[in-house]
Amino acid sequence: MVLGGDVVVVGAGPAGLFQVFELGLLGLHAHVVDSVPHIGGQCVELYPDKPIYDIPAIPVCSAQELIQRLQTQIRPFEPRFHLGDAVKQVAPLSDGQFLVTTRNGTAFQTRALIIAGGLGAFVWRKLAVPGADELEGRSVHYKVADSHQFDGKDLVIAGGGDAAIDWALALVERARSIVLIHHSTKFRAVPAHVHEMQQLCAAGRMQFVEGEIVGLETGQGTLKSVRTRMRSGVVQRIGADQLLVFWGMHPALGPIAEWGLELDQQQIVVDPATFQTSIPGVFAVGDICAYPGKKKLILSGFHEAALCAFAVKEYLNPGQRVHLQYTTTSPIMHQRLGVAVDANGDPIVAPDPSTREPPAAAEPQARPQRVANR
Repeated sequence: MVLGGDVVVVGAGPAGLFQVFELGLLGLHAHVVDSVPHIGGQCVELYPDKPIYDIPAIPVCSAQELIQRLQTQIRPFEPRFHLGDAVKQVAPLSDGQFLVTTRNGTAFQTRALIIAGGLGAFVWRKLAVPGADELEGRSVHYKVADSHQFDGKDLVIAGGGDAAIDWALALVERARSIVLIHHSTKFRAVPAHVHEMQQLCAAGRMQFVEGEIVGLETGQGTLKSVRTRMRSGVVQRIGADQLLVFWGMHPALGPIAEWGLELDQQQIVVDPATFQTSIPGVFAVGDICAYPGKKKLILSGFHEAALCAFAVKEYLNPGQRVHLQYTTTSPIMHQRLGVAVDANGDPIVAPDPSTREPPAAAEPQARPQRVANR
């Protein structure tokens, strides 16, 4: 089955989500495709809890909170999300439309395509030693789908960022043993969490090893030990049932690089007035696009999405002028947004919950003490 729609947006990060909003204001419906299995793009995948300070009118918010706000904002336009999938091919049709097909076999017939893929599709930085690929998903993991599979196991966790530290802390009560391996004593994680990890090591409840994984030892299709080159150069075998590798992700254009678009150092060249690429009907916004003076900021992506939406509307309706309307006064904007109006047609503004008096703080409760593994 081929799905129809005005626009297909590739990427469900901040720029892609705000693109859906700007398209919706102009009466255009969007399908959104993202290779990551959840909404949020690199914001949520790489730094969900890190504070962001440069979003207008929001002094500070986490990446996860920003994505949640954007999801709420686009809800009136009912976009359809296709997550955990990636656009594989874009083929122009004789009538000026595009046939867009995905890795999972979904097909769209659309009049315009907007690439808002951040820095491209993200892939895990994987362990490049013999046997790692064969054990992936069974004994070697790059993400945690079900933490219960690690109960009572001997774990080795590799990495020095938030994911590695946080999972070490989360699993220390449940695993039989945990060894954290990192190539340095410097960590890229929340300092308080690093301090907690160091205290657990001092108490003998987990171990930290400064070194580099150089090999795996297996038997009957399962992991037996992790070979680690210590700082001294000595290779040590660390017994393990499961290996969790948290080295982050790196961007790759993937199939986008094969679509015939003009590129500049792995970025898509666009016209900064319209954000159209070298292929008519294909547009790009966010970190993935390139033009003179480009700044890789979420704020810039929002600006690009607004201009792009008007350009797409004009592209889909040649010869028709797209009038600028304001959400404060336009009845059609209110209708599209689902805004309630009074008898005079003026919008009814709900009170801002942030101005309400906060509830009384609850009495703090003592944190239960952890029981050391035996």
